[in-house]
Amino acid sequence: MTTCACGNCQFFDTHSKSAKQHRNEAGLCRYNPPTAQAGSNSPAAWPMVESKDWCGHFAVTVDRFMSAAE
Repeated sequence: MTTCACGNCQFFDTHSKSAKQHRNEAGLCRYNPPTAQAGSNSPAAWPMVESKDWCGHFAVTVDRFMSAAE
């Protein structure tokens, strides 16, 4: 059985350049759109989440989805 956590979700991104700049246990949530960043040089950013987090939009990672994204 798969644990319903961000690290096992198809929307969890650890491969992008911005995700790799953070800790090993962190990644970007690609379910929700980027949010405005007050006081930042970047106008918007994807939400940063921990691999053990869970939000309710969990969708198990499926190989056919991942091959299209690579």
